[in-house]
Order: sequence, then structure tokens, then C-alpha cells
Amino acid sequence: MKAYSLDLRQKIINTYFEGKTSQRQLAKRFQVAVSFVEKLLKQYRESGSIAPKVRIQQTPTKLSEEQLNILSSIVAINNDATLDELRCLLEQQTGVLIGRSTLDRMLQKLNLKLKKKHYTLPKKKVNEFNY
Repeated sequence: MKAYSLDLRQKIINTYFEGKTSQRQLAKRFQVAVSFVEKLLKQYRESGSIAPKVRIQQTPTKLSEEQLNILSSIVAINNDATLDELRCLLEQQTGVLIGRSTLDRMLQKLNLKLKKKHYTLPKKKVNEFNY
């Protein structure tokens, strides 16, 4: 999600310090979450800055390279398994249980797709002249 602009942040700060406007009213007026207003005001009081914080360190992945290789082989063998089934198989082989959304991110990292092919019955051809 993109950070709110400095212009919007400055308007919120100015409006808050101008008068008797509550944080809830500010959030409603500028169409942002109350928690954002709270965090922005706290950041301004503590550091004097309203600039969005820069992420310094990326969160490490839940699975190691070895576990990712195991996951890749599990998917190759069980290509029609659901995310829940893959989670259970991964736990059985590695002892690591991860969530479905985490598993989905790991599969995206491996460029693996889980799109299933659904079989549909072919449509019957209707004769134009059913006499």
C-alpha cells in the first residue's frame, strides 16, 4: 500500500493544531483511518517529522531454500492438491506449518501456479430443424 502524501499529512496536522477538532472528526473529514491520524500525531510529537517511515529491513521468508525445494517437489507430485493439502504435506516432510496465505506467497516466489482445470460438459448441438 502506498503511503499517504506529505500534503495530506500536513493538512491533517495543521487542521488538528488549528482548533477543536477531534481525531475521529479528522479521520472522517480526510477519509483516512483513525489509527492513521493517531500514529501521525504521535510521530509528529516524538520526531517532529510527518514523512512516511522507510522500511529498513525486509521481513525474512518463512521457509529456507531447502524447504522451498521440498515444497516445489511436493507441488510437482501433487499438482492438483489444494493449499490446505499442500500445507499438511509440507508439515509432514519438514515439520513447519505455515498459513495458506504464506503458502500462496511461497508458491508465487517459486513461480508456481495452482490454477486447476475444471472439466465442463460440452454443450449439446441443437439441430436447427427439429421436426
